Amino acid sequence: MRKGLTRTDILVTIMIALIFSVIYKIWGPLYNVLSVFGLHIDQLIYGMWFMAATVAFLIIRKPGVALLAELAAAQGEFLFGGQWGVSLLLYGFVQGIGCEVVFAIFKYKSYHLLTVCLAAVGATIGSLVLDIFYGYIDQLALWNLTLLIVARLIGAILITGVFAFYIVKALEKTGVTKLIRPLSSKDYQSLEKETG
Repeated sequence: MRKGLTRTDILVTIMIALIFSVIYKIWGPLYNVLSVFGLHIDQLIYGMWFMAATVAFLIIRKPGVALLAELAAAQGEFLFGGQWGVSLLLYGFVQGIGCEVVFAIFKYKSYHLLTVCLAAVGATIGSLVLDIFYGYIDQLALWNLTLLIVARLIGAILITGVFAFYIVKALEKTGVTKLIRPLSSKDYQSLEKETG
């Protein structure tokens, strides 16, 4: 399998990102509705904004895909009139980097649920750093900040990690991912067993 991104990899990543940019745009108002209830309930759905990275990586399985997907999805959300403006691009960048760091630690060879959940944590850390930079959370009382961080982590692990993992697993059962991803040596071995 070639390590670098091919034009097909980039095109598929952009298509995934485009789908997620529409979802992200729709997600904003839902996030606002939940924020009215307080106690950082809205943070439980924050992980949706990291999901393009994990889904794209699980499908294409190459370095740079998570970052490209997050950046492209953030740009799409911005172009569709996302409520947070240009800052979306910066958030997309750091969230994508957060995922890429985790995938790089595993040398881009681990596609397990735990790895994807750790990537969700990486994206969460990136988003929290930017929230501090923008002054969103650094004035919160310790209990309130802790509640926000825990809620965002739980939401990210469930949505960006578990939900994304099982969506891609469902796609794999349909055979769609084989159109994008080349066959592995395991696939060839099982084919030989069936024909031999």
